[in-house]
Amino acid sequence: MTDIERNTLLPAGLSDILPEDAAFEAEVVDRLISCFGMYGYQRVKPPLVEFEESLLSGVGAAVEHQTFRLMDPVSQRMMGVRADITPQISRIAQSRLSHEPRPLRLSYAGDVLRVRGGQLRPERQLTQVGAELIGSAAIEADAEIIVMAIRAIQSTGIEQLTVDLTMPRMVQLVLSRHRIFENANQKLRQALDRKDAKAVSKFAGEAGYELQLLLSATGVAHDGLQILQSAKWMDERAKEIDRISKVIDLVTKTVPEVQLTLDPVEHRGFEYHTGIGFTIFSREPAVEFAGGGRYRVKAMDLEDGERATGVTLYVDSIMSALKRPRFNKRVFIPYGSSFSCIARLHDEGWITVSALQKASDIDIAARKQKCYYVYEGNEPRKVKGLD
Repeated sequence: MTDIERNTLLPAGLSDILPEDAAFEAEVVDRLISCFGMYGYQRVKPPLVEFEESLLSGVGAAVEHQTFRLMDPVSQRMMGVRADITPQISRIAQSRLSHEPRPLRLSYAGDVLRVRGGQLRPERQLTQVGAELIGSAAIEADAEIIVMAIRAIQSTGIEQLTVDLTMPRMVQLVLSRHRIFENANQKLRQALDRKDAKAVSKFAGEAGYELQLLLSATGVAHDGLQILQSAKWMDERAKEIDRISKVIDLVTKTVPEVQLTLDPVEHRGFEYHTGIGFTIFSREPAVEFAGGGRYRVKAMDLEDGERATGVTLYVDSIMSALKRPRFNKRVFIPYGSSFSCIARLHDEGWITVSALQKASDIDIAARKQKCYYVYEGNEPRKVKGLD
C-alpha cells in the first residue's frame, strides 16, 4: 500500500460519494422533501452532535448502542453523534416548538452515523429523510403518514410498492393476559420471530392458542384482518384490531394500487413503537424503502408522553432502485463565448461547462467534461461520437 492509499483509506462502512452519485442523491432528497412539503410538513435541521442526555432520552434510548460518543472540549460534557434523527425531532417539538399548536408536522433530511452496519445495510453513514406528525392520536394521522410516504417514494419514479403493517403491542397484550413475561422467555420471542408455530406452542403455555391465531393472520392484510376479527376479543386487543382495520381501510381507499400485508407478531425494528408500525418495500426485488409507526414523545406536562407517528425513508435503498440519470443537459461552451449566451442557456435549464482555453477538438473536450452537447451557432448540438 502506497502512502497516498494509506492516507486516503476510509473506515469500514464509510465512503466518498462522487459527483454523479452526489448530484443524484441531492435530486432524490429534494423530491422526497418537496412531497412532504406539499402535505404541510415544515422542514427543520437539528445539529449533527448533541449532549448525550438529550440525544439518548425518550425514543433515543433505542439507538444508544449505535451512538458514537465524544467529549466536548468546551463544556467537558459527553456528547453523541446522532444515529437517528427522530429523537432530535422529538426534542425540538417538546422544547423549541412546545408553544406551537398541535398537530405539529415536521420533516427533515440529513446524515446519521452508526457504530456498526448491519448485514443488509453495511454502511455506517446514511442519509435519512423523514417526517413526524406530533400531537395527534387520530387514526387518520397513521394513515396520512403511510400514504404520504408512499407518494414520496412514487414521486421518484418507483412503483409496485407493498406496505407491511405490524402490531407491536399485540404479543405483549396476549402474554400479559396470561401473566407471561416476554423478557423472561427469549425462546418464545425467537420462535415468534421465526414464525415457528410448533415452537410457539411449546413455549407459550396457556397463551399458545391466541399466539397461534396471531401467526395465522400473517399475510395479505384483508385476509389477516378477518382472522383477527374472528377472535371477538373484547379488551385492548380488540381496540388494536379495530384501529388497524380502519387504517387499512383508509390506506386502501387512497392508494388502491399498493399491496398491503399484515404481520401481528413482528416487533424487530419497532421496539419503541406504541401502536401500528409499517415497512414499505418494493415487490420485486424486495427492497426496504421506509419504516415508521406510532410512538410517544416524552413530555414534561404529560405523564405518558405526547402521541406521535412518523416515517424514515432510506435514501440509499431508493437510489438503488432507480436508474442513474444521464447528464444530457450538460452543454460545453467553447472558449471565448459570451457570458450572455451562458445566462440564456441557464434560463432554459441547461448546465453549462465553459472551456478555460482553446481546444483542438471541441467534441473530444466536451466528452472529457461529460457533456452531451456543444454550444455552436447560438444553439446546443449533440456531441459527435456519442450514442
